Amino acid sequence: MSAAGAPSGGVRLTDHDLKYEPADSKTLGQGNFGTAKLMRHKASGQLLAIKYIERGDKIDDNVKRELINHRLLDHPNIIRFVEVLLTPTHLAIVMEYAAGGELFERICSKGRFGEDEARFFFQQLISGLEYCHVHGVAHRDLKLENTLIDGSATPRLKICDFGYSKHSLIDSEPKSTVGTPAYIAPEVLSRKAYDGKAADVWSCGVTLYVMVVGAYPFEDPGDARNFRKTIQRILAVQYAFPSKIPLSEECRDLIRRIFVIDTHARLNVAGIKAHPWFQVNLPAELRQAVENDGPPPESMQDLDELMKIVDEAKHRPGDAALGQAMGGQGDFYPDEDDEMMDGSGQFSGDYGQYD
Repeated sequence: MSAAGAPSGGVRLTDHDLKYEPADSKTLGQGNFGTAKLMRHKASGQLLAIKYIERGDKIDDNVKRELINHRLLDHPNIIRFVEVLLTPTHLAIVMEYAAGGELFERICSKGRFGEDEARFFFQQLISGLEYCHVHGVAHRDLKLENTLIDGSATPRLKICDFGYSKHSLIDSEPKSTVGTPAYIAPEVLSRKAYDGKAADVWSCGVTLYVMVVGAYPFEDPGDARNFRKTIQRILAVQYAFPSKIPLSEECRDLIRRIFVIDTHARLNVAGIKAHPWFQVNLPAELRQAVENDGPPPESMQDLDELMKIVDEAKHRPGDAALGQAMGGQGDFYPDEDDEMMDGSGQFSGDYGQYD
């Protein structure tokens, strides 16, 4: 250990405690890969969410890819990445805090949304997703639990959790079955290469359906937890609009045009934005097409620094391999995806807020 609390690689372990302190004992989310805590920036008093992932085996190339992709995205409808730091025991990922919680919780409390409220949030979801896609990033795990709400009087939707994201230019082509079963697109189940952006659009269709119906489209109402039956219904595009819920024909048409097996015939983001149902009460700031607006802001954490921190987090303090690891950054974009389904039949993308 060198001066100022820095390991041999030069990453200081003191920065986290100097900058941040617990805001309270609240846990924002907990899952297989880490725990998110509500923290306060000491100098400004700003509340932030920090996700802590234990150093060692949990710090893999997927974590590095998540951070690199998230770092690229600076949009009002995407949770803002702030920085990544190292503690003696954990990798700490600092992000914007969304005080309103998950959109999923909001729907659960209401049962379902009326079309106007659903459209208000769906417009923002598509705006954030368009930005991701223009910047080359497919999210691959869009769901209500990964869409947060800020604390403002007029709620703003925020897409979070880029743990399974892929970048079209720097990552291998998506092949693995990742995501959450109820939201997963049929082509993702094929075990062949697929278009991650088209799969994102399918997941948005599921999100819209859940918002206006209050149930998942491809789950059997009489056997909702039967994973295999859900998959069969997805592959057959077997769903229905409940007769007891009055939905406009325009809303039904939009959902039908998203739930299309042929990804070339499925609406893309531009097609969704042009649809008459989407255009109703569309805020002026969402009307403009998103453009690739150049490199990230200069204030963003340096990419080399980020990579160095994550590489060091792969090893617990005292590991003999630590010194070797700091000799180079290594390969962080695998040629192939690994299968992400666990023994229970659930996909490992199914976890909560900020995780």
